[in-house]
Amino acid sequence: MESFEKLLQQNKQWSSAKKEEDPHFFSKLSNTQKPEFLWIGCSDSRVPAEIIVNAEPGEIFIHRNIANQVIHTDFNCLSVLQYAVNVLKVKHIIVCGHYNCGGVHAALQKQSSNSIITNKWLMHLKNTYRLHQHELDIIENKGRQVNRLVELNIIEQVNSLAHTSIVQRAWRGENGPIIHGWVYGLQDGLLNPLITLSPNEDLIHPIFQYEAPDFEHLEHSKIERVMNRDITGDHLEAC
Repeated sequence: MESFEKLLQQNKQWSSAKKEEDPHFFSKLSNTQKPEFLWIGCSDSRVPAEIIVNAEPGEIFIHRNIANQVIHTDFNCLSVLQYAVNVLKVKHIIVCGHYNCGGVHAALQKQSSNSIITNKWLMHLKNTYRLHQHELDIIENKGRQVNRLVELNIIEQVNSLAHTSIVQRAWRGENGPIIHGWVYGLQDGLLNPLITLSPNEDLIHPIFQYEAPDFEHLEHSKIERVMNRDITGDHLEAC
């Protein structure tokens, strides 16, 4: 049996087991999803979010990339974040990295001429190293140095989430998401909390804060455009 065929066979076994436990499992799941959590994790195959927290399908909305980065020019990550916060109304956002991360290892090396795209992605990790170079350079053990950068990277990504307009706008409303930074140990399978940010814009440095939008002004502008459309027959602009 080919490896991919094994996956298909295991899927059938899993589906049958779920139906045996609850004959209506998939029909209920297909109607809607209401996850309380957005998980931003590393793509490493050893850190599957649902499995390590023993969660069921539909409980966690997941985005993964190399070294669990939250980059403000990454529209993949930002679109997931926006949907999770604005539509799904998740209560918690978890940034989860893991010790002995290959992406962090690579970020501490010279850039490879064979990995141009990966180099660009790891540049953000290299900048995190640069910000904390004095602390990291005195760690003589390479493994411990990598693991400390893993922790610092998680903290940086939690703050990067708080610096997005998506999160800040949610925090100005009710029930904005709490942001958590966790690290996973490959050797013991345990998650350890590193940092938690509750909805509070005072925690954000002023240079990263977005100005509160003038909703009254925006509403008046929208009404004026509707009136102009009715008069001229033009289509309403996207608001």
